[in-house]
Amino acid sequence: MVCSEHAQGGRPDVLFNVMPLSVDKPGDPLHRFSGFSASATQCRPRSRGTVQIQSGDALQAPRIVSNYLTEPEDIRVLVAGLNMLRAIYRQPSFRGLVTDEEYMPGNAVRTDSDLEDFARQKGGTVFHPSGTCRMGGDARSVVDARLRVRGIAGLRVIDASVMPTMVSTNTNAATIMIGEKGAEMVAADNP
Repeated sequence: MVCSEHAQGGRPDVLFNVMPLSVDKPGDPLHRFSGFSASATQCRPRSRGTVQIQSGDALQAPRIVSNYLTEPEDIRVLVAGLNMLRAIYRQPSFRGLVTDEEYMPGNAVRTDSDLEDFARQKGGTVFHPSGTCRMGGDARSVVDARLRVRGIAGLRVIDASVMPTMVSTNTNAATIMIGEKGAEMVAADNP
């Protein structure tokens, strides 16, 4: 995790991920050439989406509106992160490992505007959604402080979806903690 020039209060706002393989995105087939993949992720995006039930039919998919990069600050931080990655790989210690030809986004992508277009076209999630059943005390929160779904007796949500705000890094440790705390609550409420 690093601070871009947009970081506030010395709090890192960009997370780098590096994979020792070359692929367009996780889950795609490997490239037929050797290489590595590096990506920049904004730690705490301001853009917010929605997940809504479409009908009473449990088999009908929900309506999901991601709203990625709708807040101007988000794209500024992400572009700064991509520029930082490029600066890292231009360092002397990488000269014998990195060719002059960048596969993606490619050498033709030079300006911040070009990087913004690249991020909007090729960017995506890193498989850690959270906050879709936000915990809180207000009318818009889905679950209360004991992880009980408001208005539905006997139903709790105990996973990353209850996070009121995103954590700054991978969600694994925080999700394990939510699971452990949720299990304690269920046991305490059902002796």
